[in-house]
Amino acid sequence: MMTAQTGAAAPAISPGYRRYALWVLLVIYILNFLDRQIVTILAEPIKNELGLKDWQLGMMTGLAFAIFYTILGIPIARYAERGNRPFIIATAVAAWSFFTVLCGLAQNFWQLVLARVGVGIGEAGCTPPAHSLISDYVPREKRASALAFYSLGTPIGGLLGMALGGLIADAWGWRAAFFVAGAPGVVMAIVAATTLMEPRKRLGADFAAKKAGGPSFAEALAEIRGKRTFWLIAWGVSIKAFIGYGSGAFIAPFFFRNHGAELTQIAAGYGLGLAGFLGLTLGLVVGLTGAFGIWLGGQLADRFGARDLRHYMGIPAVSTLLGIPIYITALFVESAMLAILLMAVPPILNGLWYGPAYAAIQGLVRPETRATATAIMLFIVNLIGLGMGPLLVGALSDLLAGPFGLGPAEGVRWSLALSTLFGVFASILFWMARGSIREEMVS
Repeated sequence: MMTAQTGAAAPAISPGYRRYALWVLLVIYILNFLDRQIVTILAEPIKNELGLKDWQLGMMTGLAFAIFYTILGIPIARYAERGNRPFIIATAVAAWSFFTVLCGLAQNFWQLVLARVGVGIGEAGCTPPAHSLISDYVPREKRASALAFYSLGTPIGGLLGMALGGLIADAWGWRAAFFVAGAPGVVMAIVAATTLMEPRKRLGADFAAKKAGGPSFAEALAEIRGKRTFWLIAWGVSIKAFIGYGSGAFIAPFFFRNHGAELTQIAAGYGLGLAGFLGLTLGLVVGLTGAFGIWLGGQLADRFGARDLRHYMGIPAVSTLLGIPIYITALFVESAMLAILLMAVPPILNGLWYGPAYAAIQGLVRPETRATATAIMLFIVNLIGLGMGPLLVGALSDLLAGPFGLGPAEGVRWSLALSTLFGVFASILFWMARGSIREEMVS
């Protein structure tokens, strides 16, 4: 991208190569989320075989992954500010794919937790350098849609994880699902290492000078610390992640426990098992609509943000609020298929924040600080959202099911409903960010 800070990198990148690079990064991020989220559709079979409780499912799904994912994200991002970003991404893909395969070999809860920790370590090296790389590949006026395109990996990866995970688990067991999920990463690691271009190399001596005089971590942190908008976005997205990851971890168990008999009968008519049918159905419904929401959010942000930067935050503020009552309604309807159909609407609304929020984060800091800014935001987002969302939703489900006497089916239903209400606070934070984004945007 051509700016006062980065010089002439962007003009050397052809539109054709830019499209190719974005597709490669999208496929990598799809695998990122597939390997991260496949465990959700496998949660109930894993629970039954290993004799786990809901809080253990939450820890395995969220906290075990999030601990090192969040901690390592910042040092990897600091290296990405100066190092070869395609090589970092390629190494990360190979690492998390290896540990995904190890998940399928786990014989008890703690072995599975350690394998999930390994997945988190690998995936820490993906998004911060990828966001920084994309921001160098594309001009500012197309940044929100480009980052939204990359973020399509979230719903598409979740879709494939649910669909393939359920179908493979029905046919060959949950362990085979991990083996299949981890295999493609080897190919994409090679593709990333050999075909993705590091734009900084085209700057030659100019970049070498900038590298030597780039901001230290303390300087980068000071720059970020002074951005009110950054922190409002980070905490708003953290709440969204808390709700999203908590819901993602327990939506399949919700349907297993509350609509299992109806769905088993429907699945039998298609010659499928319950896990395969539910994974395929939820994956398609939630994944496709979520992908549309993310794409739409990027398009809206680029279009209306060009007129007024405050629209970057107005879009997620309003859409977050609108999604809450629809999701809660889906949890309490009696028909399984109606519940699944209603589940198609919230992902559209809840996906609108990706492009605007990530584009705003990239524009609030200098190019030399972008990867660090992304990593710091992801540190907060994933520690609260990914780390605590599934764990606390699972613990609340156990509490409501046991001491409060609601039982496992109602416990998970009310746990999901109550956690969704936190979206009100996310909406307020996004709206507050409108007040300072115009003054604080720098690139």
